[in-house]
Amino acid sequence: MPTYPRPSDTGAIRTKHAHTATPDTDGQRQARRAGWLRALHQWHWISSAVSLFGMLMFALTGITLNHSGAIEAKPRIETRSVAIPASLRDDLRARAGDGQAAERPLPDAATRWVADAMALSVAGKPAEWSEGEIYLALPRPGGDAWLHLDLEAGEAEYELTDRGWIAWLNDLHKGRNTGEAWRWFIDLFAVACVVFSVTGLLILQVHATTRASVWPVVGLGVVLPALLILLFIH
Repeated sequence: MPTYPRPSDTGAIRTKHAHTATPDTDGQRQARRAGWLRALHQWHWISSAVSLFGMLMFALTGITLNHSGAIEAKPRIETRSVAIPASLRDDLRARAGDGQAAERPLPDAATRWVADAMALSVAGKPAEWSEGEIYLALPRPGGDAWLHLDLEAGEAEYELTDRGWIAWLNDLHKGRNTGEAWRWFIDLFAVACVVFSVTGLLILQVHATTRASVWPVVGLGVVLPALLILLFIH
């Protein structure tokens, strides 16, 4: 004799299937979309805040670099000469002829003397040693400098060339002679710009359904540089 489920059992079965196969409602989809959009906006404004200074500086120096030929710069040259103490000169002459590497930093005693006598920090900087002289190239953003120790004449000569603040900013743009810390900043700034651009594009995608001009403007921003490269750069 067949057994039929009781009315209470069929109700429980229908309730169970209803719970497992409930489709997403429009409200749930809109809530997820709103949460995704809030996250995009948050990443967008954080990346823009982090890259604000760098974006302005690199944009302005992009203009100055692009018109560097039209921007006149008059370098200012400063020179200083100081006599090397006899004891230090003899020590350096002995070290210059000891057969060690031709390029190595100055010893601590010479480094301290240069700092005191010439207000110049050369600690750890490579120096070119040869018999009778030591030469240190001291490049810097926006200029150049060098220090020459003449062990025969017992004289230290320092020359600094300053090409102005525009050249200084241009060298920061290129990362020229800026040191390890600034190179790390450029890398982090570049990552922040990528996040800023990608999140901006995704936000545009979200709003594209209600703004017909989104994709034509985005396409223009892609096609115009590509055409300039293909037609005018050879």
